[in-house]
Amino acid sequence: MAGPTKLRRDAGVIGLLYASLGAMIGSGWLFGPLHAALQAGPWSILSWIIGAVAVLFLAFVFAELSTMFPNSGALVHMTHVSHGDLTGKIWSWILFLAFVTVPPVEVTSVVTYANNYIHGLINPATLTLTHLGTVISIILLAFVVALNFLAIRLVVFINSAATWWKVLIPLATIGILMVYSFHGGNMTAHTGSTPISGIFTAVATAGIIFSFLGFQQAIALAGETRNPGRYIPIALIGSVIISMLIYIGLQISFITALKPADLAQGWEHLQFTGIAGPLAAIAVAVGAFWWAVILYIDAFVSPMGTAFIYVTASPRIIMAAGEMGNAPKQVVKLNQSGVPWIGLIVTWLVGVIFFFPFPSWQQLVSAVSLITVLSYMIGPVILLHLRRVLPDATRPFRLRAVYTVSIIAFIFSNWIIYWTGFDTVKVLFGMVAVYVVLYLVWYFIKRRPLSELGWQQAWWLLPYFIGMWIICWLGPSGKMGGNGTFGFFTGMWIIVAFSLVILWLALLCGQKSDAAQRCADEIKNLGSRGIDTRKGESEEVLIGP
Repeated sequence: MAGPTKLRRDAGVIGLLYASLGAMIGSGWLFGPLHAALQAGPWSILSWIIGAVAVLFLAFVFAELSTMFPNSGALVHMTHVSHGDLTGKIWSWILFLAFVTVPPVEVTSVVTYANNYIHGLINPATLTLTHLGTVISIILLAFVVALNFLAIRLVVFINSAATWWKVLIPLATIGILMVYSFHGGNMTAHTGSTPISGIFTAVATAGIIFSFLGFQQAIALAGETRNPGRYIPIALIGSVIISMLIYIGLQISFITALKPADLAQGWEHLQFTGIAGPLAAIAVAVGAFWWAVILYIDAFVSPMGTAFIYVTASPRIIMAAGEMGNAPKQVVKLNQSGVPWIGLIVTWLVGVIFFFPFPSWQQLVSAVSLITVLSYMIGPVILLHLRRVLPDATRPFRLRAVYTVSIIAFIFSNWIIYWTGFDTVKVLFGMVAVYVVLYLVWYFIKRRPLSELGWQQAWWLLPYFIGMWIICWLGPSGKMGGNGTFGFFTGMWIIVAFSLVILWLALLCGQKSDAAQRCADEIKNLGSRGIDTRKGESEEVLIGP
């Protein structure tokens, strides 16, 4: 089967905006208002604004990079160009984890809402999966994977058909909750019952940054628009601002719809009947029974639609890793429907693993937020380095104030990782460490020379991961899991200084101009050729970043 040799440039500004906006409406809107309110009360509105700003800085960095590398699995490729083979292999693993963890989040959201009419799936006190809930989640994840075996066009059709539904239902929910129940006093009630730090931790752990990560869809289509220099900024800013306004509206309608009695013990102890499915439960409580039925339907449609897309995208990351030699060549094989079946099986197996250390929607969201932001963290490094070593490379979109934007994006990335807390950091950093150790063992068993490892371009990652681990460990105790050596805001200032040092080291380690250009040429050849699937290789499919 021959792959495309040239990207079509049919995506207009509305199409780009539509793609990102639709991707931002998943399970985040169903649970985000509750978990943000639990951590920050009415101040949670600021959390949504902070999350949107952080995402915009990251989005602009990747807007330039993605137009330079309009391939499937672009982040894997651009990492190789900038920082060589070892760094590329590590980021292949990180990026795969970032994609493979999203479907379990969406499946868990379906099961959590379903607990209101199929009891026994969730522990009501902790909102964690029961044994039965875990089994059902594993089966639902298998169902999503099984549908992906049929054909990629089916998945694209399902997502397209669900997008308008996914956008209109949250908008209608805002209006209905405000009409049926509006307690304006809730916006100023018990404002001192949550710590100021909750405004920031909610960004990482309440599903806020998770909800905005759909911005990548406009960037993924950057190579398919006629005027990326104009359309990409409009689509990015427009989609993030529109989604931010929707989420702020949901947050306000959620807060004001609550009965004042539910807040008697403060926001951190908020409780009401059916809290596992918060928006539907409130709709029932205020008398909008008919809308609760719609919300229960949407609690299946929206998350499952997002899960479909991410299950589709994860194998493409594995395929990109296979093309770059970061994974066995067999992973690029397709079945008769043109689907990378080995990648789908791996996606299911790894996704299942995440149900056990993170057995609730909020815990899974924290893990996804951390690993996804970690995967994007290298973007500012790559952008600044390629500006220096490949100054004449084609850049359909060229970012202005590149140093300022990149530095702020890098600091924001590390702040979000810090805000997720040490308990999440130690698990996911541990998974990265295990991969690196196993790869190094395999490399030296193969008796490959040290000079070909790429350690010269990757050694800065050692102080980065160790430093972030130590900062999170010494950070605030309690919900953040540190030992309390220093306070929350002290840790944020330490992150700023640490980020500047690491960014300097990373730029010092990047590949030289000739090596970067040679790698870029090889990747360009990968993206421009069609590959015969009958020989067990893949055709290029443009889905995901």
